[in-house]
Amino acid sequence: MDEALLRTLTPIVIGILVRRGADFAAAEDAVQEALVEAVHAWPDGAPRDPQGWLVTVAWRKFLDAARADTSRRNREARVEVEPPPGPGTALDDTLRLYFLCAHPSLTPSSAVALTLRAVGGLSTRQIAQAYLVPEATMAQRISRAKRTVANVRFDRPGDVATVLRVLYLVFNEGYSGDVDLAEEAIRLTRQLAAMIGHEEVAGLLALMLLHHARRAARTDSGGGLVPLAEQDRRLWDTRMIAEGVEVLQAALARDRLGEFQAQAAIAALHADAQKAEETDWVQIVEWYDELVRLTGSPVARLNRAVAVGEADGPRAGLAALAELDPALPRYTAVAAYLHERDGDPATAARLYAEAARSAPSLAERDHLIRQAARLRSA
Repeated sequence: MDEALLRTLTPIVIGILVRRGADFAAAEDAVQEALVEAVHAWPDGAPRDPQGWLVTVAWRKFLDAARADTSRRNREARVEVEPPPGPGTALDDTLRLYFLCAHPSLTPSSAVALTLRAVGGLSTRQIAQAYLVPEATMAQRISRAKRTVANVRFDRPGDVATVLRVLYLVFNEGYSGDVDLAEEAIRLTRQLAAMIGHEEVAGLLALMLLHHARRAARTDSGGGLVPLAEQDRRLWDTRMIAEGVEVLQAALARDRLGEFQAQAAIAALHADAQKAEETDWVQIVEWYDELVRLTGSPVARLNRAVAVGEADGPRAGLAALAELDPALPRYTAVAAYLHERDGDPATAARLYAEAARSAPSLAERDHLIRQAARLRSA
């Protein structure tokens, strides 16, 4: 059984059923039933036309369910005579699903779960394992999301920015269970980029590739975090970096800068340095200036303060940091780093310990505790 093929076909088939007249929830249920049947019917490999097979079986499942529900008899009479989709519609159908699963009426967590289920073709069990929640909990979340968008009809183009934020949320979940969500996000973003020539889709794909290329160097043998400056750059995936840079350059050439392109440009400058001390921090500050202009994001301003500290010295970085809200996540950790760079280990150790108490993950907490201990024992 070719699982990758089924995951690729899932959104296409759902989209075809929706275009024929099925509501989203009924279409998704019918396709899931067809996928179960495919597992049993394709023991030795897919048929010659796997998409056609799945459409036929899923459509039959949908009509069977519609016949069993008297309130849907009028719809059934209408959709049974609808002609099959013509050639060249699969990409349009899949694109509609991207927008539907990122509908503004959904919470971010529901949008992510529905995207992974309907567009990514993952099972509820796989999604639940990836998010470390019980399968029943994830099933309820997906069911609520399906009900929310069940009767949504598109009468205008969807919001690409919302789709990209959902995909970026998937990417940032990283890896847990038997599904690598970072790689799944790259796959889905690559698919979206092939469907629409949008510079910010390309920017997000480039950003993902450039970040993912450093994955092998981010942790040590014990699972501890390795800061960017200390990473073994021989472990970086140079082929993925080259692809990310190529995708980014093509996007920037369109001269319609967006936040994901700006973030990718920063990641590309980090990737371009053979050694940490060769990093072009002046250019990175300039790109952060663009990012702040585009988004006004406090997180971008915080990261800019770090870059200013590298480009113009820690005192300049601390001055930039002083303009921000100390309640920002990781503000204290940045302050600790800049004070250490400024030759004040006592203040830095105190701040590292303080930052550890509010760290968002165990790995980050352990790293900050080690930093504090290192300075106190020096």
